[in-house]
Amino acid sequence: MHLSISVRALCEFSARAGDLDLRFTPAPSATQGVQVHQQVQRKRQAASPTYQAEVPLRGLWQDLDVRGRADGYEPATRTLEEIKTWRGDMHTIKASQRALHWAQARMYGHLLCVRDGLSKIRLALVYFNISTGKEHVLHEDCSASELQAFFELQCQRFADWAHSEAAHRAARDAGLKQLQFPLGSFRTSQRELSVAVYRQARVPDKGQCLLAQAPTGIGKTMGTIFPMLKACPDAGLDKLFFLTAKGTGHALALQALALINTALQQQAQPPVRVLTLLARDKRCEHPDKACHPDSCPLAKGFYDRLPVARQALVRQPQAWDDDTLRITALAHQICPYYLGQEMARWSDVVIGDYNYYYDSSAMLYALTENEGWKVGVLVDEAHNLVDRARAMYSAPMAQSLLQQARQSSEGGVRRSLDKLHTVWNALNRSLSQPYQLLEAPPQEWLEKLNTCITRIAEAQDDAPLPGSHPLLEFYLAALQFTALVDQFGAHALIDVQLHPAFRGKQLSTISLRNVIPAHHLQVRHAAAQASVLFSGTLTPTQFYRDMLGLPAHTQWLDVSAPFRAEQLQVHTVGHISTRFQDRAASAPRIAAVIARQWQQRPGNYLCFFSSFAYLQQVAECVQQLHPDWPICLQQPQMDEAARAQFLAQFQPYGQLLGFAVLGGVFAEGVDLPGSRLVGAFIATLGLPQFNPVNEALCQRLQQRFGQRLGHDYSYLYPGMRKVVQAAGRVIRTEHDAGVLYLIDDRYTQPHVQVLLPRWWQLKD
Repeated sequence: MHLSISVRALCEFSARAGDLDLRFTPAPSATQGVQVHQQVQRKRQAASPTYQAEVPLRGLWQDLDVRGRADGYEPATRTLEEIKTWRGDMHTIKASQRALHWAQARMYGHLLCVRDGLSKIRLALVYFNISTGKEHVLHEDCSASELQAFFELQCQRFADWAHSEAAHRAARDAGLKQLQFPLGSFRTSQRELSVAVYRQARVPDKGQCLLAQAPTGIGKTMGTIFPMLKACPDAGLDKLFFLTAKGTGHALALQALALINTALQQQAQPPVRVLTLLARDKRCEHPDKACHPDSCPLAKGFYDRLPVARQALVRQPQAWDDDTLRITALAHQICPYYLGQEMARWSDVVIGDYNYYYDSSAMLYALTENEGWKVGVLVDEAHNLVDRARAMYSAPMAQSLLQQARQSSEGGVRRSLDKLHTVWNALNRSLSQPYQLLEAPPQEWLEKLNTCITRIAEAQDDAPLPGSHPLLEFYLAALQFTALVDQFGAHALIDVQLHPAFRGKQLSTISLRNVIPAHHLQVRHAAAQASVLFSGTLTPTQFYRDMLGLPAHTQWLDVSAPFRAEQLQVHTVGHISTRFQDRAASAPRIAAVIARQWQQRPGNYLCFFSSFAYLQQVAECVQQLHPDWPICLQQPQMDEAARAQFLAQFQPYGQLLGFAVLGGVFAEGVDLPGSRLVGAFIATLGLPQFNPVNEALCQRLQQRFGQRLGHDYSYLYPGMRKVVQAAGRVIRTEHDAGVLYLIDDRYTQPHVQVLLPRWWQLKD
């Protein structure tokens, strides 16, 4: 068995030691790092014609092939250099980082000694301070035998683990080849979806994409996970990422994978390793403490205890979910959240939020690129990815943040912030209206913002800011904004919005808003071996192709619904307008429609509206008609407990009228089968609010896609997607029956009706 690994990856596995220390210190960007390396190398080459830059090195230890490039080597003095960029005082370099840097230098030193037959060598760790342009060099003289012993120790530590991992991979693939569908037989239309996913995953060319519209009730989760896993052995897939917009998707994926692992174990095969990634605030044991050894006990000695915890986890037959990670981590006194992050490398399936792969700083995407993984990506409820990706690549800069930063700063930092404040106020005074679209970032404002970033970074060289400091919050927001400004183009817009004066001060927010996330997502699709984006609402397909940047060769699958038209009575109520100006008059008429249906068939119903104010109006009208009818209303900002309590009221064979907001938490991802929900009323088209921001987005889309299509991309398609999602709460299985009322005169228009599911039969 032949194993191959880079020097950097090997050292990160075997040589990390000490504490987990995430105190923020301004670090050079990747681009700055490359530039500094080249600068130092040119300087050395100018001083010595024999100096070698980017020296390729390679060596074998047993069946382990170790490779990499040393930053520089001077044969005349036998000095090998490892160059690192830094900001500030050398004493702020964490011990765990410096140990890792020395480990890399020693590994390269051994490989060079072997290549050139050297008996000894001088190692130089060069720290280049980009703030001052000065070098700080640490030296270490080593014999070849010392370096050989160090090299062999690191290789031994990794090789033992690597052989175990290779054995797991071989056993995993053997088990998946034999795996039969764990539910015995496929549901109606589920096989069609599974076959399409399996075929797509086995296409040898990288960057394959499948867009699959699959209705509720066919078992989409199992229908995508099972075939992607079955394809792993022949397609050579290393990992499967199951990405969701909400936590409910996590639970369904875990249920499907539990069934698959049970089937594997019944065949005497090892289970696949399943890791669930959660947000830090949901997995943190000490939310009142910072992530460094002086504050949190689980950060102290983290890397010293990590290997044993890692070994304990891989012996676990169950999924690495929240409970398993927490129990294992606390047993070894390390942080559960960062243990989960570490285990992403050693899992077979990772379940997590969209942002773990699609965000600009996405961990799973970075690992895929750095490790050269072949991955299959499953995107659950993919219609949500448009709005989520827009948010990932948008950045607001609020002047209120600047105000808070000024109040907590001094010296040169305060002066730079004051100058930005002056320019910002001048910009505010120049505005002719509260909302204004800008052709480009205000140049003087941007220059002053960049100056602030530099001054804050320099000030933190000697005194890093705590995580909750207002100045650090401003700094991080400014970094995100300027990073996106560097990529600004026709896919985004920049605007400024004045806020109501507070204590005589007029403040504003300058926002960079992503409109078409395709620009950012294309590289993510290309990095995966195969991506499957599936949902019950992906019509019209061209909208999702355009917004999500799917490649031209993307396959389309529209899976037939397992439901019969007679299961759902769909009524269009065309004599009522729910437009904003008509809402007061429409409320009693909508209440009458609801009351008539309730009297015909009492039961559990959900009524969806465009806003909390509108649902309150109609609910009051219903109560005036029938004061004794049981109703419940969604409230703004309900927590998880309140949401669960709301849904718990929908009991089998119960009688309840629930009022909720379309597009909210009860309009998607809610499962109320059978008599728990017998009908729904949707009194809106769900169109996004007509306001200056949405109009600016519409104009940008019209510039790209034309007047009519740009308008539909902005308003009609997002609205109708919410309508179809909410309506999907009624029929959850092939045995359900119910009624749906679409209340608005626009539902009678052909270009609206064409966006509704094909199996519906509309009744006037």
